[in-house]
Amino acid sequence: MHNKSLDAICLGRVAVDLYGEQIGGRLEDMQSFAKYVGGSSGNMAIGMARQGLRAAMLSRVGDEHMGRFVCEQLQREGVDVTHLHTDPDRLTALVVLGIRDRETFPLIFYRENCADMAIDASDFDESFIASAKALVITGTHLSTKRANAACRTAIEYARRHDTRTVLDIDYRPVLWGLTGHGLGEERFIASGAVSEHIQSALHLFDLIVGTQEEFQIAGGSEDTLQALRTVRELSVATLVLKRGESGVSIFPGPIPDSLDDGITIPGEPVEVLNVLGAGDGFMAGFMRGWINEEPLDQCGRYGNGCGALVVSRHGCSPAIPSKDELDDFLARRDLLVRPDLDPVIQRMHRIVGRTENGHEVCILAFDHRKQLEEMADEAGAARTSIIRLKHLIYQGAARAAGKAGGATQVGILVDGTYGLDVLTATTGCGWWIGRPTEVSGSRPLEFQFNCDISRDLRQWPGEHVAKCLVIYDIDDDASLRQQQERQVAALYEACVANGREMLLELVPPAGSTTTAEKSRRMLGRFYDLGVFPDWWKLPQQSARTWDTLCEVINQRDPHCRGVVILGFDAPLAELAQSFHAAADQPLVRGFAIGRSIFSDSARAWYNGSMDDDAVIRTVARNFASVIEMWHRRHTCSAATSDTGRKGS
Repeated sequence: MHNKSLDAICLGRVAVDLYGEQIGGRLEDMQSFAKYVGGSSGNMAIGMARQGLRAAMLSRVGDEHMGRFVCEQLQREGVDVTHLHTDPDRLTALVVLGIRDRETFPLIFYRENCADMAIDASDFDESFIASAKALVITGTHLSTKRANAACRTAIEYARRHDTRTVLDIDYRPVLWGLTGHGLGEERFIASGAVSEHIQSALHLFDLIVGTQEEFQIAGGSEDTLQALRTVRELSVATLVLKRGESGVSIFPGPIPDSLDDGITIPGEPVEVLNVLGAGDGFMAGFMRGWINEEPLDQCGRYGNGCGALVVSRHGCSPAIPSKDELDDFLARRDLLVRPDLDPVIQRMHRIVGRTENGHEVCILAFDHRKQLEEMADEAGAARTSIIRLKHLIYQGAARAAGKAGGATQVGILVDGTYGLDVLTATTGCGWWIGRPTEVSGSRPLEFQFNCDISRDLRQWPGEHVAKCLVIYDIDDDASLRQQQERQVAALYEACVANGREMLLELVPPAGSTTTAEKSRRMLGRFYDLGVFPDWWKLPQQSARTWDTLCEVINQRDPHCRGVVILGFDAPLAELAQSFHAAADQPLVRGFAIGRSIFSDSARAWYNGSMDDDAVIRTVARNFASVIEMWHRRHTCSAATSDTGRKGS
């Protein structure tokens, strides 16, 4: 068991959830939907990965956009997708669902001949099943001949190789053909045929998990105790009964006269928004303990805690907590009736599932609008020519990117005003992409979005980072400083609401002086306001000041993505020195530099002394040169480093 490469293989439903964003109405009244990975097995795989388990998905998706989304999202979550197969003939399953109230969750399953139900025994081999400590199967996949046969083959392999078998009963009457499509939320309809079919498989499992309704269908009785006793007659498995707000009761042996006489762990008293997905969250937490052979009561606490956090949030898979988040919640659970409003929990959940690639980030920043407008005006050119210029700069960046090396993530920072075509061309290509939110040069800070920041951010592709440049001095007049701080806080809240990363760029006002202490106070001020930028973009600093700033960030936000250095229009030789000063700081991940790379070429292009090809070549050469400087920052002389540390 201890030498197996996987903790759990999840075999079963994986789909796309289209989740209504309006709460309190009928599904007919929903106006917009959020897209998440769904399906009980997909949710559990993500949840187990978040709980620190090595989880794999065994299923099928369609050969289309939704299937690719499911696969890519599972990969981002750390789930093994080597056995998530693409079905060329079937579509990925969809679920359309909403939240009417705490008891009513209308949903429609779009699963007619869907990909995940076409799983076949040829989709896996014995060695794959043997590589896991546990095989987790959902009851829906016992409902059709083909999927049932695949499940039983997988179970046979598991039992040969000391892979423990787990059944999540996962009873949805509509998926057994017992209701019409419009009754997808129906949780229980008695059926002797379904009970008999499930019972034929119960002896194959080491752990069986279900709600009261699910054990009633498995046991063929609407009396839960009698149903449990029937299941016990057919299986020696540990039985885990999920009881909603009452918590969980676990029965490793004979069924007692009362549900409470099992190993019973009370539920967590949180305010409920949405119970959908709570069972999958429970399973993720319970499996964390069970796989690691912790006591059953501790497994139940993990399960209850995960379920409690899920019911306080929107969505299924995105609501499941991380291991650290769950541990923090359980340590403070008596104080957290509204964990969705707790700032510590909120911050921890914001970074759940975030890929930490460890790459250095080399960004060509050409989100400039005001400067390029002035350049165009001076040349007597139409401002629409900036669109063409930005595309040339992008082509130069792309040419340099091809030579950047695998340890470097090339990025761009470009605006949607003149660079929309560039944003479209790069989205989905693996580049780091940021775009500005501020009105260029505004002080106090103004946003391009006149009315609703959050609404506009929702229109951006998910990978785009919201960048905000604020001309800021902590010693500014209080009214100016507070006005700017409110704007930054509003943007951060909008980023949180939309699941978007934020880059905060702090630039001192012209003529102001900065010290390490003042810079430390400025960063600390935003953290005090509850603003936790995913990225900081900061001016060049001395080595000593970098020590101070990185210490602040590491202490206040250990999950920060990192810092990138801005260059203004500094000469390339000066940039090299600034890179050297930050060489000893792992948190300084790269640079976001623009005018030093493209400004001279842009002016020459406007005055007619440089054609399109020359601009592309020059930008590519300059960008590649700065990337090389960054890579060579550790090779500076000791004298250069010592000189840098003398400043402040």
